[in-house]
Amino acid sequence: MRLSEHFDLNELTVSQEAVRLGIDNTPGLAEIACLGDLCIHVLEPARELAGQPIFPSSGFRCLALNRAIGSGDNSQHILGQAVDCLAKGYTVQDFFELIRSSNIPYDQLIQEYSRWVHISYRAKPRRQALYAVKENGQTKYEAA
Repeated sequence: MRLSEHFDLNELTVSQEAVRLGIDNTPGLAEIACLGDLCIHVLEPARELAGQPIFPSSGFRCLALNRAIGSGDNSQHILGQAVDCLAKGYTVQDFFELIRSSNIPYDQLIQEYSRWVHISYRAKPRRQALYAVKENGQTKYEAA
């Protein structure tokens, strides 16, 4: 199912961890609608701005999957409002800065452990930019 010109539902819901654990990671209609909004309002403009394809690594995660990977129950991934991704030809830092300095209406933009960029969208975006770092085995968030 195509969510926007360059993104489809499968690439925003596929999870090797869900398959490995036997978890059904199928989103409901509300989550699919949120994924569509995320694609239209954030991922497509980010792709145009970068001038390169964007590769999602984790989009929608059902509650069971989210818990299985150790993420919190308040994650926007559960709602279909968030995606972790990279852009072809960009370092994580450069992609993060490109989005942060743009007018793209992200809710949260998080450079996570210098490994990927988390981008979320909701109707009234906060435009909150953060760095996620590990301290003593715990994830800490710092203002960017």
